[in-house]
Amino acid sequence: MGDHVRTVTTVAGDRAWLVGGHARVRRLLTDRRLSRTHPDPDHAARYSDSVIFGRPQPASATEDADDARMRRLLTPWFSPRRMGVLRPRVQQLVDGLLDDLGRATPPVDFHEAVSFPLPALVICELLGVPYEDREDFRRWSDDAADMTDERRSTSGLASLWQYIQQLVEAKRAAPADDLLSELATVESSSEEVAELGAGLLFAGHQTTVAAIDTGVVLLLEDRARVDALIRDPRLVDATVEEILRLPAPVPEPDVPAAVGLPRWANADLDVDGTTIHAGELVLLDLESANLDPGVFEAPCAFDPSRATNPHLTFGHGPHYCIGAPLARLELQILFATLARRFRTLALAVPPTRLRPRSHLLTGGLESLPVTW
Repeated sequence: MGDHVRTVTTVAGDRAWLVGGHARVRRLLTDRRLSRTHPDPDHAARYSDSVIFGRPQPASATEDADDARMRRLLTPWFSPRRMGVLRPRVQQLVDGLLDDLGRATPPVDFHEAVSFPLPALVICELLGVPYEDREDFRRWSDDAADMTDERRSTSGLASLWQYIQQLVEAKRAAPADDLLSELATVESSSEEVAELGAGLLFAGHQTTVAAIDTGVVLLLEDRARVDALIRDPRLVDATVEEILRLPAPVPEPDVPAAVGLPRWANADLDVDGTTIHAGELVLLDLESANLDPGVFEAPCAFDPSRATNPHLTFGHGPHYCIGAPLARLELQILFATLARRFRTLALAVPPTRLRPRSHLLTGGLESLPVTW
């Protein structure tokens, strides 16, 4: 069956198929025979003990229609026009955080000073979530993302939903110009809005936090990468795409487990001669796809001069990440400004001493000490 289609053990200890390679993963991301649902979710193979992506949702005849309706509601909030309107505000937020960083005495934990607060500030403004509640929703999000403790994960997600539901009820009574207010006025069920809002709050800050951590380590691993950005700020877009494509050069977890985007087969399918049966768990190996030597020359090299960069970090096809424009906007503004203002920024410890948050679905680093 080859290295690109093989059986593995998941974080939860169950059997799954790990599928790698750019062409395979790209094709399967659009294959309707793979989905996030299962006819018997309680007895299906689990990816992890997290309630987010850890196990399938119950099969639904309206799954595609529900997804299409959700995308129609959300797409205008992540459109190029909306991102253009948001750009000056994101720049203002970045400048403020870097002002605070500059006043601190190094070494400073960049994760706490910038990586977490920037995405939290941005998604709070977009959704209409009070930023002063950030430590609460941060704790609940970390709990919900725990892949090893089902009780903690369930409790965290329940708290996040309850919090958003209370906000939704308040916005029904007094709407504002934010995404939660719009959802509250067009959706009849507060529970549905709370579930969608909690998902947006979780994904909108957690995944971008991890991307910022990765970007800082990749840039500071080789001083020439920062120098190139200083010399030519036009490289920032391509630099961000390389940050999104590459994994962070930090130690692997002590007990490695298969990692990938989980999908469950709703019909038998053949993947390059290997039969995957209905009901089985498939992990789409995005990292393998993004390092495919058949698509990327010198795939492990950090190279902003790539003419094209068709990485699959945000997915592909009808389920492409709707928040990708916002994540790109934050990363582009942050790294362009960081290179300009902190020209001597450096890691305060070797990358080998950095520790990934490997028990969390969204990854990122426990801390990221920097100096200048």
